[in-house]
This record gives sequence, structure tokens and C-alpha cells, in this order.
Amino acid sequence: MRVIVTGGAGFIGSALVRYLVLDKGYEVLTIDALTYAGCEASLKAVEGKASHHFLQANICDRTGMDTALAGFRPDRIMHLAAESHVDRSITSGADFIQTNIVGTFTLLEAARVYWESLGGAAKADFRFLHVSTDEVYGSLGGEGLFEESTPYDPSSPYSASKAASDHLAKAWARTYGLPVLVSNCSNNYGPYHFPEKLIPLTILNALAGRALPVYGTGDNVRDWLYVDDHARALDLIIEKGVPGETYNVGGRNERRNIDVVRRICGVLDELVPVATPRERLIEFVTDRPGHDARYAIDATRLETELGWRAEEVFNSGIEKTVRWYLENEWWWRPLRDRYDGQRLGLNAAASPAGVVA
Repeated sequence: MRVIVTGGAGFIGSALVRYLVLDKGYEVLTIDALTYAGCEASLKAVEGKASHHFLQANICDRTGMDTALAGFRPDRIMHLAAESHVDRSITSGADFIQTNIVGTFTLLEAARVYWESLGGAAKADFRFLHVSTDEVYGSLGGEGLFEESTPYDPSSPYSASKAASDHLAKAWARTYGLPVLVSNCSNNYGPYHFPEKLIPLTILNALAGRALPVYGTGDNVRDWLYVDDHARALDLIIEKGVPGETYNVGGRNERRNIDVVRRICGVLDELVPVATPRERLIEFVTDRPGHDARYAIDATRLETELGWRAEEVFNSGIEKTVRWYLENEWWWRPLRDRYDGQRLGLNAAASPAGVVA
């Protein structure tokens, strides 16, 4: 099995590449532009493997994508390359429009031309998986879950750009017959997570004894999905899913942001004791504009039709994650030196440095 993974040096992408190469034994071409959140060090586990190839390229480069597909001749394309941070999209949406919308269009067109050149079983078996987010659905109230049929209602420039790319993927399936599948996932966490996001930033700030800023009252709810569970789900979706369909991936682990931060503090206090409980470092700061109140995924379709189950519950997954950061400073220290936890997405005068999103 020959698989192209775009965005494969990112957080979720690198977890997927490691799974496909090390667990499944597939031959993988990782394509990544290595922008600020792309990190080749996340692929250290597959470095030197004959079955793994790396190409630094931008998905907006049509010639580059055509060349990559023609040379590698993939059986599957798993498209994860995206700008993914809400706060950055609020500060400047241009990169999100370019990568998430124009880049997805470019890749879909390259894939369509490549697929149309195939014949027989190669054409019949080819699949394209477009990996997206539950944020395209907008915000939930206190009850209910996002289902595959939930209408789109994006709130941020980031989620709007992902919604647009989802629609492009579905349109290429309906118009051209390209065998595209779409997945929408809840918030991921785990090893190799760039330290601008809630969980890794909280871990590193808490270790350093720095403030742990929490948006608003900390009552915003997210459904947390361990990244290795997500990688398994993506492989299952492209293997057994129905082209043209959407599959939601969620961990069934809803937590308020404040409870996530408190749990991290508790785990760190157990593993690396300090005189003063780290929970005292929490500071509530001005809320993000348009901050969605709650996300929660109904993964019933994935569970019943394809047989997937999340293996990690939140408490086990968060302890694994904290332990990984304690044991792998070699990975996060260079990133931390470049990105020191400054708050993004709002006027800098609105709050002290640091962000949890």
C-alpha cells in the first residue's frame, strides 16, 4: 500500500505517518511545507526507514503536486495539511484561505487528473481522505452532539476555511466521481503537539512555573480525542469507508477547559512535586472573539459501521501525554525557544502573554 500524507510533519499527520509506516507496514510519502508548526523531528521514529519518504512542498504548488503523484503513484492520499490555529486565523486569515481552501482545491485537482489516468483495479481502489474538524459545525448548547448531518455553521476564519475545503472535497466527489471521503474530528491531544495549543502549552507553562491563562470563565467544553486513536480511525475510514460519505471521529471525553487545565496541574503535581500546587498558576483572561461554547462529536457511525473504538479515556491519555513531555524535552525545547507561549489572536494589550484555546 502506497500512501501520500499531506501535512505529515504536523501533530496529527506525524502520528498518522508513524502508524502507517511502523504498525501497518505501508510505504508512505510525507508532504509538508514545514511552516511554523511542521516539525521533521516528529518523524524521527521513521527516519531512515526505506518505506518512508519525505518531500518538502506546498500543496498550493500544482506542478509540485502533479510531480509528486506521478512519481510516487499512490493508492491513497490522506490530506491533513492545513493552517489549524483559531487565534492565528483571527489575527491574520490570509494563510488559512490560501492553504486550507486554495491548497485543498489544488490537491483535489492534481488527484483528479492522476486518478483519471489510472485504469482497472488501481482506479477502482484509489481513495482520497480529506481530514477536517468538528469546528465546521459551529457551537453546541448544553445538550446534543454533532452528527454527520449537522448543518455547517463555522464561527472563526479557521473553521470557515475548513468548511469551504470540506465542501470542495464533497463537490469533487459528486461532480467528477473522485472517490473522496471526509472526516471531522474533535480536539486532539497527545505527543508531538505544537506548544501553542491548550494542553501542551499548559504542561510547559506549568513546568516552568508560569501563569496558566484560561479564556473567559474556562467553561467552554471540548470533546478530547487521543491522537493515536485518531490515526487508527483515519486508516480505518479510508480502508472501509464509503466514498462520498462523512465520518465523525470523537473520543467521547467532554471536558471544560478549566477542568483540563486543573487535571494537567494535578498530574504534574504527582509526577514532579512542587511546594505550591500548580493550580494556583491559573489566570482567567479576556475571552477569544466568537469563542464557541461547546463541541461534542457523535462517533456512532464510525463505531457501528466500521468498528472503531477509542482506546484512551481522558485520564489515561492525559497522563501519557504529560509523561511524554517530561521525557522528551529534546523535541519541545527548540519549539519553545521559537514560540514562548505568547497570546495570539487578540490585541496584545488585552492580556498577559500566554494562550489556551
